[in-house]
Amino acid sequence: MSVETVMVYDPGALDASLAAAVGADHLLLKELRAAFVEGAARHADLMSRARCDANWNHSASRLKSLAGSFGAVGMMELADEALSGAPGDPVVLKKIQAALDDFAVD
Repeated sequence: MSVETVMVYDPGALDASLAAAVGADHLLLKELRAAFVEGAARHADLMSRARCDANWNHSASRLKSLAGSFGAVGMMELADEALSGAPGDPVVLKKIQAALDDFAVD
């Protein structure tokens, strides 16, 4: 399977975690989802620009922590994959970006 065709997370997990935390407030759910996507995108960008192992590991760890805070288990797994792999791995960066693209869709 190519990277583009592999589903890397349960798309409903983020929404379910947010709904459990804030109930049926749709505006707040939308804001929290946007905050997650923005933060995760920032860490993914930092990973893509990392020029040393320390920066890669720091950004991947922050991504994992953020994903954990939001119950985004699939994104946590991708961050783990980044942490256990080679810094700058274009395959894992592509997977993270694909997941972010999917999360960003309302």
